[in-house]
Amino acid sequence: MKLLVVSQYFWPENFRINELVRSLVARGHNVEVLTGKPNYPEGTIFPGYRAWGCQQEQWSGATVHRLPLVARETKSAIKLSLNYLSFVLSGLLFAPWLLRRRQYDAVFVYATSPILQALPALLLGRIKKAPVAIWVQDLWPASLSATGYVRSSAVLKGVESVVSFIYNNAELLLVQSRAFVGPVAALARGKAIIYYPNSVDMAFADVLSPDDVLPDVPALDEGFAVVFAGNVGAGQAVEVIVNAADLLKDVPEIRFVVFGQGSRWGWMREQVLSRGLTNLHLPGRFPVNTMPGLMQKAGALLVTLADEPIFALTVPNKVQAYLAAGRPILACLNGEGARLVEESQAGLSVPAQNAKALAAAVVQLFRMTSEERAALGTNGQRYFREHFDNEKLVDELVVHLSAMKMTAGAIA
Repeated sequence: MKLLVVSQYFWPENFRINELVRSLVARGHNVEVLTGKPNYPEGTIFPGYRAWGCQQEQWSGATVHRLPLVARETKSAIKLSLNYLSFVLSGLLFAPWLLRRRQYDAVFVYATSPILQALPALLLGRIKKAPVAIWVQDLWPASLSATGYVRSSAVLKGVESVVSFIYNNAELLLVQSRAFVGPVAALARGKAIIYYPNSVDMAFADVLSPDDVLPDVPALDEGFAVVFAGNVGAGQAVEVIVNAADLLKDVPEIRFVVFGQGSRWGWMREQVLSRGLTNLHLPGRFPVNTMPGLMQKAGALLVTLADEPIFALTVPNKVQAYLAAGRPILACLNGEGARLVEESQAGLSVPAQNAKALAAAVVQLFRMTSEERAALGTNGQRYFREHFDNEKLVDELVVHLSAMKMTAGAIA
């Protein structure tokens, strides 16, 4: 198949769509990517790119078309809004010209926030007479309300109308969580909706070799390290990590290590200093290829989300990475993500934003024997292979897209 992938985020930004594109190319599919200029999560345009103008490059056998956009920055809601809107407007204005005389069998949208990025894909689908599939990673407008970016009921209602328009003009909707099916169906009248979960690069499951060279993070080398990896933002409710660390600061063997950056990283650093939290370490962001090895040095891997109804429906992609890494998981969240950790018997779950429960769960894992913790990690890897194996899921996606193409051709 000849596929056009539309995603505001793409390599060198670290998102699931990177590995998916690489796997599709490896299967012999002709893949092109329409994306923006990389600027996530730091909020500044990466070296080697410029904000304005269109660019084209090759990556792992795929042709990548980059649209101009406004960098998101990290502390400005206005700049974040402009970042979202600039990609949509660039896609509507420039993509038809940029992709002129190119034809596709299908258009595939990797729909992280904002779902609005699907608008240029729908336009291109009509121009190219190609069916459009949208892989829904986040629920709008609920996530806008939950993170506090938008509070106006009138604005949220308007966004809901746009989301409904997007859903109803796609040929196929894929959702990353089973709990997404109901909310998406409520805005998509009679559309086909299929559960299609995330996976991760199989490197996360590779056994750490003594020859592997990893960044020096002293906090991982002694005691019991509880590792959080990923975006440090409002949705992750990182306050619960700070408060749990505060509760456990008199247990010197236990330390929290937060890999990543985001809008709440600066606040966490301030709290470390003001509260004297010597057990909370913020080493920052490291190259993605080093993360599997760093994760496997953890005593436990921590995932957190805010106590909001929308997040109870979500499975953060890091859960799959944690399962693959084969370390015990601490899930401080509600709903689908907690259910998955419990079902896999890969760790412990506690209610979202409950620092006392999180601290107690950390102590519970700390007091387990190494054999008991290893059994949890083994359970997680087994569950990952059964439900989230990358190769299996890529094959499933090809089947879904081929069936969509055949159905659209028959209707035409």
